[in-house]
Amino acid sequence: MSNNEEITAWHEAGHAFVAVYLGATVDSVSIDPDRDDGPNRFGDTVVRWKTSAVPGQELAGKSILVALAGPVAEMIHRGDPFHPATVAEWSLDWQLAWQAASFVELSKERLRLLERLTIQLHQTLSQQHHWAAIGAIVDHLLAHEVLEGETVHEIVAAWSD
Repeated sequence: MSNNEEITAWHEAGHAFVAVYLGATVDSVSIDPDRDDGPNRFGDTVVRWKTSAVPGQELAGKSILVALAGPVAEMIHRGDPFHPATVAEWSLDWQLAWQAASFVELSKERLRLLERLTIQLHQTLSQQHHWAAIGAIVDHLLAHEVLEGETVHEIVAAWSD
C-alpha cells in the first residue's frame, strides 16, 4: 500500500460517510477508479440523491457538504489545517462545492459560506464515532480497493449515533 492510496482512502471515505450521513445512496467507493475520459482522479465515490424527496436548496447544501467532506477528512487525517481551495488535488471538490453554492450570488458571501461549512464539517467528522466510521470505511477500502455501496451503508449504520 502506498501513502497515496492511504490518503485517497481517507479522502473518499469522507465523501462516502457524509453522503450516507445526509441520506444519499452511495453506489460505490474506489481508490482505483477506471481511467475513463473524465478527469484524472485517484479515487471515486458515486452518490445518488432522491431529488424528488429533497428541495433544491437543501440538495445544494448537502451536495456542498459531500464535496467538501473528502478534503476535510484528509485534513483531519494529516493533521494539517489547509484551505480546500488552495490544494491542487482538491480543486475538483472545491469546484463542485462552489457550483452547488451558486444560490449565493456574491462570490465573497459564497466563499464565507464554504469556509463556514468546512469548519462545521471538521467539527462533525472529528467526533469520535464519526471518525471511527470513516476509519472503518478506510480499512475496507485499503483491503479491497473498491466497495459496493451496501458495504458503506452497513459500516455507517454500525457507527450511527
